[in-house]
Amino acid sequence: MLSMCLRYQPAMWRNIMTAANQPAMTMAKVATVEALRFMVDCLLAAGANKKAAEQQAKLLIQADKFGHPSHGLNRLEMYVNDIKSGNCEPNNDPEILKETQSTAWIDAKNVLGATVSHFAMDLAISKAKNTGVGWVAVKGSNHNGMAGYWAQLAADKGMIGMAFTNTSPLMAPTRSKQAALGTNPISVVAPASKGESFYLDMATTAAAVGKIEMKVREGAPLPSGWAQGPDGNETHDAEVAFDTKRLFPLGGGEVTSGFKGFGLGAMVELFTGILSGAKYGHHVRQWSHDAEGGPADLGHCFVAVDPECFAPGFGDRLADCIQHWRELEPLDPKLPVLTPGDKEKMECSRVDKCGTLSFVKQQIESSAALAKRLNVKPMECVVEK
Repeated sequence: MLSMCLRYQPAMWRNIMTAANQPAMTMAKVATVEALRFMVDCLLAAGANKKAAEQQAKLLIQADKFGHPSHGLNRLEMYVNDIKSGNCEPNNDPEILKETQSTAWIDAKNVLGATVSHFAMDLAISKAKNTGVGWVAVKGSNHNGMAGYWAQLAADKGMIGMAFTNTSPLMAPTRSKQAALGTNPISVVAPASKGESFYLDMATTAAAVGKIEMKVREGAPLPSGWAQGPDGNETHDAEVAFDTKRLFPLGGGEVTSGFKGFGLGAMVELFTGILSGAKYGHHVRQWSHDAEGGPADLGHCFVAVDPECFAPGFGDRLADCIQHWRELEPLDPKLPVLTPGDKEKMECSRVDKCGTLSFVKQQIESSAALAKRLNVKPMECVVEK
């Protein structure tokens, strides 16, 4: 799930734009273990306990390893600010408010998103082992990063995992000039035979807001169908889109079936904020670097399904589909057909092989400033052109 909302800060983004418009963007390589160490140290310094800090940092690292920098180191300071402001209370314990053999309703008690997401998905998996299905709804939470990270936990146990979350309002429903839903991601991860797996993690907006951010960094225009400007019409200006905070649903406008993306986003809201009693839709506050707006009270939903409760051979059939899709004749021989999750798996394999992550210079500089602010050791890295 690649989804969240930052309040627009012109000075900050002008600095990013200056770096992004250089002929060759300066990059820095950081050892993966060093980046993880830095993230843990910062969260500890902010006030999180060791377990909470490590869980949140591992979530961020996985996003960077998967090639989704908007949800990796890039978001660390947001979590730190939430803790320092008191909007997030990282050392509380989530509470089960109600449960049956297959379901549970949890109050996150305003902990970090990674803390309650581990707790909730572990509970869903445990219930699925006993009854075939585990369905857990969470209220009172904070941003929980990539939705696929949580669905993967179930897949690692031989289950079909699903994870959903609501977010700050960013999606303008079809025919609307106002945002009313978040990017509300959907994730489904399932294990297959022959070393294969199905991995889907997608926003229900045409693009996650993190992709808008990256276009701002690059000084590049937006593709068609991504975002509205202040007048409600489509804009190709990334800065205008980021300031306006109104994304088209998946599919874009009405003529290209954007109402389907709106419907999917509304479905996620039903499973998360509405089902759990958390803040929902237009009631969710904006998320900003200055930590204004108070506690988030986000809603999550976690599902685990045991495929062994159904027809035998699930993993073989899934592997057959995945391999067939990859072997389809491509439109461009240089661009083979990819199955859901292939890009992430390839990027993660590359990172694991070299042992390093790459960050733009501006991000290294902002991380150094955060280290100084928190009195922690900055990341050690090598800058290269």
